[in-house]
Amino acid sequence: MSTDTDTRVVAELRERFGKGFARRLRAAGKIPAVIYGHGTAPVHVALPGHQLSLLVRRANAVLEVQVDGGEHLALVKDVQRDPVRQIIEHIDLLVVRKGEKIEVDVPISVVGESFAGTIVNLDATSVALEVEATHIPESIVVDVEGLEEGAHITAGDLVLPSGATLVADPETLIVAVSVPSAAAAEEDETTEAGEADEAADAEDAGAPDASSDE
Repeated sequence: MSTDTDTRVVAELRERFGKGFARRLRAAGKIPAVIYGHGTAPVHVALPGHQLSLLVRRANAVLEVQVDGGEHLALVKDVQRDPVRQIIEHIDLLVVRKGEKIEVDVPISVVGESFAGTIVNLDATSVALEVEATHIPESIVVDVEGLEEGAHITAGDLVLPSGATLVADPETLIVAVSVPSAAAAEEDETTEAGEADEAADAEDAGAPDASSDE
């Protein structure tokens, strides 16, 4: 992901702290945040709430934060939400530099349909990569079109964008294709019923004809 104009955010320096002040900020439509990294002193800011709520929907968003006459290129490192209301309570922003390589977890996106009667199990929803800070992919696409039962895709099988390096263990399971348990059980029952019928037919064929004794 590159830093486009829609990622430019104007922040306000925040010199007051505490839960009460943070609540008042959020009531005013702002989000408390801290900018840190690269050996610089943490900068406490207030961010525009509505804009940030939209921007952080995208994983690993990189923002151009303008504050106090300066500008920081920063990765959204952590978003803290209220566990009940799910409103954003605080954001951690990590300072990055253009051309710098950073480690991030990139979401997995599954496309295509596996073979009829099978299901795709997503074992890992993201994968750890090393990428350029200003070129973070929105997702890594995994194509499961036509894959049959028993097919597996590991981290080492993923097609990565140019410049990205796999950090995760290459053996990490990403996707597994299987038959739903109910369908498998039904198939087993059908097989067992068929075997029972065959056994009964064989038994009938081997039994003596009662009429021959009369």
